[in-house]
Amino acid sequence: MAAPRASLLVPLLVGAAVTVAMGVYGRLHEPTGIAVNVAGFSSAQAVKVWLGSGAAAFAVVQLLSALAMWGRLGGFSPSWAGTAHRWSGRIAFLLAVPVAVHCLYALGFADHDLRTLTHSLLGCLFFGAFSTKMLALPRPGLAGWVLPVLGGVVFTVLIGVWLTSSLWYFTTFGVGT
Repeated sequence: MAAPRASLLVPLLVGAAVTVAMGVYGRLHEPTGIAVNVAGFSSAQAVKVWLGSGAAAFAVVQLLSALAMWGRLGGFSPSWAGTAHRWSGRIAFLLAVPVAVHCLYALGFADHDLRTLTHSLLGCLFFGAFSTKMLALPRPGLAGWVLPVLGGVVFTVLIGVWLTSSLWYFTTFGVGT
């Protein structure tokens, strides 16, 4: 059993390093206020909220397709579940990257109140957990619980990021663009 544990050591260390590096960068970097913006949205914040909501929606597809792949949805286990799982993960990650760039570069690590502190911590943790999961995927001989736990952590953290940002925004300012 030592080999599987050792094979997780590098992914866990890299994930921890990514988490810490993002937090340190966000804390030390002087926020520029310059943001990712897309035509058709009322503000950079609205862009972030909708991209983050898209990432969260694809994370739900990730969860459902993983459950289907592992036969946890009763008899529903279509042959395309694996493909849906991989592509929904790719899309969720691609939607999350510009949000993270904006947050780290334009705003920095925020700790104005409990919500922003929690959001900043979860945002850094998301990319660390994602890195850990991606590096663990090709490792042979992992215990059967490892990937579901890593995927569950990535999902839970991303939903936490969404709850402390997009949902907060929608309930505070409304759903408009």
